[in-house]
Amino acid sequence: MKKLEIIINPGRLEELKEELNNLGIKGMMITNIMGFGNQKGTTQYYRGTEIEVNLLPKIKVEIVVSAEDLEGIIDSICKVVSTGNIGDGKIFIYNVEDAVRIRTGERGNSAI
Repeated sequence: MKKLEIIINPGRLEELKEELNNLGIKGMMITNIMGFGNQKGTTQYYRGTEIEVNLLPKIKVEIVVSAEDLEGIIDSICKVVSTGNIGDGKIFIYNVEDAVRIRTGERGNSAI
């Protein structure tokens, strides 16, 4: 099993949720976060004054998937959320040793 942390712009969340649903992914955790990467923030104007905003709003979506489905899921996510611009986001991939569904006691892939 693999855990994916998908960092995206907030405006792409609905498209991502729809694609994950189409892929049969039933569970996800979504967190509002702030951060920056290569773009190092933006210059904005507030009441006529220029200010540097270096922490931008982002969304973190966490899902756990079977290792066999990983590459197809990553490809689908990239196609849906990519705009070709800096700041589209990142996907971090972690190994998951085990999972337990608390209600039934199921373990492994059947728990996700």
